[in-house]
Amino acid sequence: MFTPDPIQRHAGPPASSTPLRDYLSALPPGVDGSYAVLPRSLAEMMPLPWQQQMAHLLAEFHRTYAHLGWPVYRVVPSRRERLVDLDEDQLAEVGVIMEIDADGDVVYRDRAGKRIDDPEQRVVLVSVLDPIPGNYANANQNTPARGFPAPPQPYPQSGPLPVPPPPGPLPVQPPSGPLPVQPPSAPLPVQPPSGPLPAQVPHHR
Repeated sequence: MFTPDPIQRHAGPPASSTPLRDYLSALPPGVDGSYAVLPRSLAEMMPLPWQQQMAHLLAEFHRTYAHLGWPVYRVVPSRRERLVDLDEDQLAEVGVIMEIDADGDVVYRDRAGKRIDDPEQRVVLVSVLDPIPGNYANANQNTPARGFPAPPQPYPQSGPLPVPPPPGPLPVQPPSGPLPVQPPSAPLPVQPPSGPLPAQVPHHR
């Protein structure tokens, strides 16, 4: 039924017209300014409803942009390090040469031979071993919304449940208050001496 009352405005902030850009701009794991990387092993071990939704979205995405000349992307697991903290192999990987000048100072130069100013503040990417696990046995396991799957919980063994033994009798508590006074004990009866009775001496008149 039509009501003349004004429509109540939503208490929260207005919905964004660029929700994906807003989320990726926060730089979650695997995201930089140009690309968003999803480890395939993690995506394939998500619960089945998640996989179905993601498969539908990715199919629409690739169908829409299939006409573009897609290259083959090579993803290298890396981490950020300061230039002055790298060894010789890592410097060669990022294309930097370290040398000692005539004054005995350490100088860093790029591939073109240009001196790099303020190397203490220069941060570069160096390759590392991939810390993401390769695969999981069951892709439909119960996975938390964030992080890795929770460790499996131990399940009880099959068969009848053990019957606990019946509880034993409760201990008798002594009555509270002063202890009763015991009556004095009676003297023990005198026992006659053992052996033959003594002979009686006759009386003479």
